[in-house]
Amino acid sequence: MKLHEGGVYLVNGKLQADSPLLKEEAKKGTLAYRILKAHNTSDNMEDLKLKFDALTSHDITYVGIIQTARASGLEKFPLPYILTNCHNSLCAVGGTINEDDHMFGLTAAQKYGGVYVPPMQAVIHQYAREMVAGGGKMILGSDSHTRYGALGTMAMGEGGPELVKQLLERTYDIRMPGVVAVYLTGEAAPGVGPQDIALAIIGEVFKNGYVKNKVMEFVGPGVRNLSMDYRIGVDVMTTETTCLSSIWETDEKTEEYLSIHGRQQDYLQLKPAETAYYDGCIELDLSQVVPMIAMPYHPSNVYPIDEVLARPYEVMKEAEERARVSFGDRVRVNLTEKIDQNGQIHVDQGIIAGCAGGGFENICDAADILRGGSIGNGRFSLNVYPASTPIYNQLIRNGVFADLTETGAVIKPAFCGPCFGAGDTPANNAFSIRHSTRNFPNREGSKIQEGQISSVALMDARSIAATAANGGILTSAQNYSGDYTKPAYFFDTKIYKNRVFDSHGQADPAVELQFGPNIKDWPRMPALPENLLLKVVSEIHDPVTTTDELIPSGETSSYRSNPLRLAEFALSRKDPAYVDRAKDVQAGEKAREEGEAVFAALPEAEGVFATIGSRFLDVSFDNTGIGSTIFAVKPGDGSAREQAASCQKVLGGWANIAHDYATKRYRSNLINWGMLPFVLPQGDLPFANGDYIFVPGIRTALESRVSSLSAFAVKGGQLVEFTMTLGDLTDDEREIIRDGCLINYYRTHGTR
Repeated sequence: MKLHEGGVYLVNGKLQADSPLLKEEAKKGTLAYRILKAHNTSDNMEDLKLKFDALTSHDITYVGIIQTARASGLEKFPLPYILTNCHNSLCAVGGTINEDDHMFGLTAAQKYGGVYVPPMQAVIHQYAREMVAGGGKMILGSDSHTRYGALGTMAMGEGGPELVKQLLERTYDIRMPGVVAVYLTGEAAPGVGPQDIALAIIGEVFKNGYVKNKVMEFVGPGVRNLSMDYRIGVDVMTTETTCLSSIWETDEKTEEYLSIHGRQQDYLQLKPAETAYYDGCIELDLSQVVPMIAMPYHPSNVYPIDEVLARPYEVMKEAEERARVSFGDRVRVNLTEKIDQNGQIHVDQGIIAGCAGGGFENICDAADILRGGSIGNGRFSLNVYPASTPIYNQLIRNGVFADLTETGAVIKPAFCGPCFGAGDTPANNAFSIRHSTRNFPNREGSKIQEGQISSVALMDARSIAATAANGGILTSAQNYSGDYTKPAYFFDTKIYKNRVFDSHGQADPAVELQFGPNIKDWPRMPALPENLLLKVVSEIHDPVTTTDELIPSGETSSYRSNPLRLAEFALSRKDPAYVDRAKDVQAGEKAREEGEAVFAALPEAEGVFATIGSRFLDVSFDNTGIGSTIFAVKPGDGSAREQAASCQKVLGGWANIAHDYATKRYRSNLINWGMLPFVLPQGDLPFANGDYIFVPGIRTALESRVSSLSAFAVKGGQLVEFTMTLGDLTDDEREIIRDGCLINYYRTHGTR
């Protein structure tokens, strides 16, 4: 694999260092530029104001989105909005909570004119691939893996407030992103699957930020050598590179896929112009890709499987060291105990699931490897989750599921649980291999606050099957020398017609939304005051902090529709003391807002205000808000869930301070919940956990478009000055922060 240091031209399908066509003109030749231009409502292509063709959400996010939109004046969904139920599907935790959410979703689809996909029918992204995505479209989803580029759709995963803007007929506002070509050549070897290709790319580009917030555009002769299931499997994992979106060349295979699904009219041939300029290029010879594994605890911790087998002790030790960075001494991770005296690595569990692993071809190829064998009757288990009921149905009809169950594998319905800790949580200190999207700490469902830890590595379905066939001993699929049968796929349209509610865009205002006792409105959120006094209530020095660490996934998802209840889980796995610290500070702010004795509610603030007042004579409770903040080196990798930010806001958070933000979507979530996304230069921190920070004139600074401002750490009766920046903010984003959150912004300015 080669990463070009600068930009490249693609001329008649071939890479070149230069071109007679000027760079600015050649930029218009990319697929990304043309699709963005078609969806841009502004008068220039540098500051985009995008309107999407469709929205999609699942049952962890859609209740909050609709509640926010209702509070802001929603009357009808102005574009197709698909509400899928693939996360809280089991209804196993929280009493009636999950099914109450589902009934809310069904009545919302009826009332506002949407589509409702019941539990166990399809995971969010497979339904969108089968029924919605098409050439030249743009789709916005409230899930970070919203990627349909292989079908010619530029799709983006964002926090819920960005979908609210579309529901209220506002726009998605971004600067024109860079576009990076992924130039594919060659053909993948037998046993190399889409996850292997994806992990190879992620391993090269995540840590250096090569494609961060850019569009990955897949081109080159190698595209034609990949089946659609392979393209889809690679595409969905582009999220783990931190890119903004993805798009692929389309061809007759794309047309055939859409035709199989009864949507040939949605095919559009997409290929770059005769000359196209890209801001970077990843050259990848598919024939050089080997079976890969992403070791715990991140998809970028990538190794060839054969390398892991060649030096198992070293690789397992490296994973244990990463665990110590994340967990400290709170739990004991012992992966080296999985290595036997012959140097073989014993795996406890295999999972093939979800939007990445649950595709038809992945499961069929896995069955070819396992057919006639056995996974054994020991501790190793194998569970398979197809991505939709149409796939499930076809695998029953062609006998693949019968072959798999004979080996001891267990077939389960379409469900995202294994990807976020709501299904198949392994035993303590177990080692699981999964063809799913993520292997973040505790994302598999373990709880460090209760002394539990298990570890997940990401692998392709084929190597998982090879491992299963070898009794749970880690094995590369390239050890399999048999044939892959590649059975044909037939899509049964009756399955969705018989079960999915589709309003076809017709709203019925007479329908009453069905609420449950856990579905609560957002609490009142105050506008930004002139000055801020922030207490640092958590300090995180991991290289990257995931949204799963900011608000855990898994069983906590049952409370996603109750902002106050969910906030109790904020940082619970990373910093269990955070919630109580934040609440203590919030008590002072509530007293201030209600005109009560602040120092009685927050006694430590008295000395802090005295120190500030010695220099800033006009500071008072009338113009100075009190709130909390966290410091993290690089927060926000992973899920698009807005709750990673909103839970902090509900607990009185006013800001994050970071050296950098891992993703645009997390930074956008902060802004939409009225939180300041401060950036602090690298170096020693001028404050520590428990210190107060005074930020004078922050409201005026936003109004004046100031991006760099002075702040003061209150330490030992002294004010220690330092500088923070806010980065680029649009006028609307500045106003959202000043108003206190997006809901307040719409109440103040209206929805149009």
